[in-house]
Amino acid sequence: MKVQVVSIENVVPEKNEIAFKWLNNYAGVTLKTPTETIVVDPVDVSAKAFPILDAILITHEHYDHLDGHLVRKIQERTNCRVLADPTSRRKLEHSIPSEKLQEMQPGTEIKVGNVTVRAEMCNHQPATTPITFLITSEENVTIFHTADSLPFPEMKDVSEKCRPDLAFCTVGIAPGASPKTGIEIAEIVRPEVAVPYHSASKISLIEFCKILKKKKLRTKCLIPERGNTYVVGKGRR
Repeated sequence: MKVQVVSIENVVPEKNEIAFKWLNNYAGVTLKTPTETIVVDPVDVSAKAFPILDAILITHEHYDHLDGHLVRKIQERTNCRVLADPTSRRKLEHSIPSEKLQEMQPGTEIKVGNVTVRAEMCNHQPATTPITFLITSEENVTIFHTADSLPFPEMKDVSEKCRPDLAFCTVGIAPGASPKTGIEIAEIVRPEVAVPYHSASKISLIEFCKILKKKKLRTKCLIPERGNTYVVGKGRR
């Protein structure tokens, strides 16, 4: 994998690659393929950070995943689409143009340009209608964005459909979440690269990687630093 300490807007992923940047202590992630740019759950970030954007994905309505005012500002600046779980969609329906706002439920699959976005189940009980996202690039590089979900058996379906090249694994903040539950996600999904996130503590991220190493899985661990851009692709181990 490549690590580049530059603005993600200046990175152009090559064939079979995606670039990502972790935006906050939660699940905020910018993803960039060779042709599309997507942000998931943007909070605690400036709308000016997104000069060009094709879609905003929202996993659920909690404050650390949905900032309605920010989503409106980003959408106005970029004219991007907004794909949201049912509860978040209802919260946004009066501020986002109807033709730009789409509801996503588990099993819903749409195209954002050349990228396929599919909503999957989510085990985050305090949320009303939470979802996770399976995002597949034009070159079939697949990212599993788990929001702040705890592991659940149906995650195995994701692995069976397409073993993700990259999976974001929740390790803190959310009720019940820890490095150990993040490891359970990695064990079920078996991604090529696992990224621990959703924690303000770097200790939790490091603990996740230590446990993963002891498991002797083929999955590699990448501890993200906010502000860095990472490029991940098929066959990068």
